Amino acid sequence: MAFLGCYEPRRCGIATFTRDLCEAVSEAMPRADCYAAAVNDHAKGYDYPPRVRLEILENDLDSYRRAADFLNFKNTEVLCVQHEFGIYGGPAGSHLLSLLKGARMPVVTTLHTVLREPNAAQRRVMDELIRRSTRLVVMARKGADILRETYGVPDEIIDVIPHGIPDSPLADSDFHKARFGVSGRKVLMTYGLLGPGKGIEYAIKALPEIVAKHSDVVYLVLGATHPHLVERDGESYRLSLERLAEDLGVKDHIIFYNRFVAADELTEFIGATDIYLTPYLNEAQITSGTLAQVFGAGNAVISTPYWHAQELLAESRGLLVPFRSPEAIVDAVCNYLDHPTVLARTREQAYQHGRKTIWSAVAERYLDSFQLARANHRTTPKTAFAVWTRAYDLPPLRLDHIIRMSDGTGIFQHATYNVPNFHEGYCTDDNARAFILCNLLEEVNNLNQLSTSYLAFLAAALNHETGRFRNFMSHGRQWLEEAGSEDSHGRALWALGVGAGRSNNLGHRRLSAKLFNRGLAAVPSFTSPRAWAFSLLGIHEYLQGAPENAQASAIGAVLIDSLVTLWNNYATEDWPWFEPAATYDNARLSQALILSGDWLADESVVEIGLKSLRWLSAMQKSENGHFRPIGSNGFYERNGIRAEFDQQPVEAQAMVAACLDAFRATQDRLWFDEAKCAFEWFLGRNDQGLSLYDSFTGGCGDGLHHDRVNANQGAESSLAFHLALAGMNQAELIDHLQKLTTA
Repeated sequence: MAFLGCYEPRRCGIATFTRDLCEAVSEAMPRADCYAAAVNDHAKGYDYPPRVRLEILENDLDSYRRAADFLNFKNTEVLCVQHEFGIYGGPAGSHLLSLLKGARMPVVTTLHTVLREPNAAQRRVMDELIRRSTRLVVMARKGADILRETYGVPDEIIDVIPHGIPDSPLADSDFHKARFGVSGRKVLMTYGLLGPGKGIEYAIKALPEIVAKHSDVVYLVLGATHPHLVERDGESYRLSLERLAEDLGVKDHIIFYNRFVAADELTEFIGATDIYLTPYLNEAQITSGTLAQVFGAGNAVISTPYWHAQELLAESRGLLVPFRSPEAIVDAVCNYLDHPTVLARTREQAYQHGRKTIWSAVAERYLDSFQLARANHRTTPKTAFAVWTRAYDLPPLRLDHIIRMSDGTGIFQHATYNVPNFHEGYCTDDNARAFILCNLLEEVNNLNQLSTSYLAFLAAALNHETGRFRNFMSHGRQWLEEAGSEDSHGRALWALGVGAGRSNNLGHRRLSAKLFNRGLAAVPSFTSPRAWAFSLLGIHEYLQGAPENAQASAIGAVLIDSLVTLWNNYATEDWPWFEPAATYDNARLSQALILSGDWLADESVVEIGLKSLRWLSAMQKSENGHFRPIGSNGFYERNGIRAEFDQQPVEAQAMVAACLDAFRATQDRLWFDEAKCAFEWFLGRNDQGLSLYDSFTGGCGDGLHHDRVNANQGAESSLAFHLALAGMNQAELIDHLQKLTTA
């Protein structure tokens, strides 16, 4: 039996759960071979115990496929998956589906979150997760209700198994209080990884009135700040709680114990507790491991009415208080402290109810579920080598060259072979592309430092007096012009729109939005169709986060109309294009209309984008079916001769991106195949049969000539490859989901 999820020593609730469940099942069935597959949230991993035999890097799609191979090769009979959207890579944790697609054993999935109103990505993942699971485990009846009502899951594959807890005696709290120096005090406690959703500020606001009636009360806030919150915001939440306690005059009645507590220590803290508080803010919490453990150990619990608490504290087994109500917390705490017999009776009821959920009992119920899964599982027999045979795999991400090409100022324009060329300096075009890449890969790698440098470059590029972005900067950080080209301005806006709409970094979002709005005003005077297209792409991204921005919407409408007017002026049946020549970054014109038309639900605009892209795709296809971009050595004039060379990486990347957006807009897999064809140009499926991408350096050659690959690996070309790869990785998941849905 294999157990997939986070695993200790990683510090999160699911890591503890996975370890406890794996150990409990192993003890319940000693002859079974139980092992764990751990998901790592960073490349270094953790110092796991021997029970962990397989590690998966959260955002490395290929590691999920390799994990499926490992599970199959080990003849694993049951896979127990711990599911939470946030612990797996990809949109809404969709990387997990690649593992489940390849796994041949029955899958029992424990759902730690069951959303009643999932977003589109979460719904797609959830539907496929349900389809790929033989049985589903939820920890509360409410979870089963949502599975039936929202997802149409039949009762017969749902098991309601409570969260397990350690088996411990009902101890006298005075015994443990002496160890922590709180003898003779009444101890309130909240435990768990700290974050704003815990609602601890409302418990602190209740303290002054509680202390006025019971001066012996001390409130223990136990647990470290969530590691991901620390990475993003530092200790700002904890510090705000400490300041609140001081402002309210109760700092001597509250103890912040800022440490991740091991299981044996937690038992002692729980033993010293009189009343446990969970003032959480989100009703839709279906499971709380800390609530289950503290309740089952025989503590009186006061909680807000999130779903798990509603079930657990029913029939007078605890007290429920409204969300965000310090006054109700005061009344509930004082009710217990004023009536010691009620407090003692509540503790006894909780303890007796908790005996049903000790880990040994929970393990037996999981084993029953595993047996049912094995009995009901059906799989198509595969040959011995089927495990190792897989269709087209994308190259692994390798950003060595991008990092090598960057310094504290930004990314260098050019390289001599794979060495940065300082003499040529920097440009806004490439820093814009690099900033877009960092935002696309934000979930994959910690690129915050690089992203900050690229954004700082864009901020410096904006001339606030003219409202225009400069483009070229020397290695000595001197701007070489007062204003860059319209195209470079459009690319800067595109990057800033991405930052404003996508970045997880609040400062980056705010600065991107500020620069975007400052630079947008110049766009209506532009005459370059590509500058219009780049700006439209930026407006589309920006409006994802700020749909109410009237200026962006109005300028976007003007640019759409300008491109449509070009189409009407120049397009014919035999030349369905926007200009009398097809030159560079051609697919961006089509892409801008596909995205904008889809956003506005204007089918006529989308159709212009699709029709022009169909022509471009057909015209850039060789007799052998591989992608052949228009060469930059002459381009393609109407009624003229099409230039075959020099073929540029930006053309392939633009085609990949446009086709993928067409795929998303139409759900027609033809467009995914076209994107894949254009992407393979980088890998050697081209006129020369030569790979432009260098897997050793992580760079990409600057072009394909009639007799060779340009060996210089400049920023534009290398970024083009990595942007195309990022797009293909994301689209591969969408295509995978679509094929599974229609299978």
